[in-house]
Amino acid sequence: MPSPLICPGHSRPVAGLEFSGQTDDGVFLISACHDKTAMLRSGETGDWIGTFEGHKGAVWWATLNAPATKAVTCSADFTAKIWDALTGDELCELKHKHIVRAADWALDSSHVITGGKEAKVRLFDLAQPKAEPRIFTGHSGLVKVVKCADVNLVLTGGEDKSLCIWDTRTLDEGHRLLFDGSVNNVELSPDGRTMTVAAGNEVSFWETSSWKCIKRFTLAVVEANGYGVNTATLHPDEKVFVAAGGNFWVYVHSYETGAELQCNKGHHGPVYGVRFTPDGKSYASGGDDGTIRIWSYDADVSSAPTATSADADTA
Repeated sequence: MPSPLICPGHSRPVAGLEFSGQTDDGVFLISACHDKTAMLRSGETGDWIGTFEGHKGAVWWATLNAPATKAVTCSADFTAKIWDALTGDELCELKHKHIVRAADWALDSSHVITGGKEAKVRLFDLAQPKAEPRIFTGHSGLVKVVKCADVNLVLTGGEDKSLCIWDTRTLDEGHRLLFDGSVNNVELSPDGRTMTVAAGNEVSFWETSSWKCIKRFTLAVVEANGYGVNTATLHPDEKVFVAAGGNFWVYVHSYETGAELQCNKGHHGPVYGVRFTPDGKSYASGGDDGTIRIWSYDADVSSAPTATSADADTA
């Protein structure tokens, strides 16, 4: 297979990455890094657009709002910051009492939801950023994942091996899904109907209308090597998913059977983030070696009868 496009620039581990949806100006890729910055790139070419600088600690997560006009970043400096994604200017700082590990935007960009070391989830009204946030309590450990599922639902997961679904109107916990390991990463499909969860040694898929599990796969290669699954992403056509963890490799799996279809080598450390582009033509990965790699997706691999291995190390 062709070698990946390698995007340098970060100097420490890349803790996570996200693509924007399709906007009038294209698709964008934002990455969070332990070098105290987040970077914005073109989602099509990987070209650097700008760097969000201002945190005094590692940046653990970064994501754009729906129109890709603003960004939120989360840091070990006990803050989350809101940025103008067009100018790079810092708009406001949301103070916490411990490390902030995850955040997401309300669908209308009016609020930001955060979670972290305190095991609390905070809902900030950006019309009043200095006002006290509303707080959800229920987790017993580090919150590693925050996702806004729809106008009134927020998903949070973490080291207590659970994923909670909250109603933002009442702050009530509507559902709690349990896993065999830490909930490390959650992705929602573009239509919001399918949730992908990387937890422990498993990747599972859930129907958001009922919160019932559709499929659950224990990844044999990852399990055999003693590594958990850090991250997973589902292709838009739901024929394959990509997963990665602590053994430096990025795996393409069949969505129907869970079988390994392809193994992409190249990273020089654990991989913490993988995401498909909105059109599904490529996917990005980032991890401990400080690089982001953009891999072309070959649709023919989804019909491959057995696993294949591709050594694409060009660094």
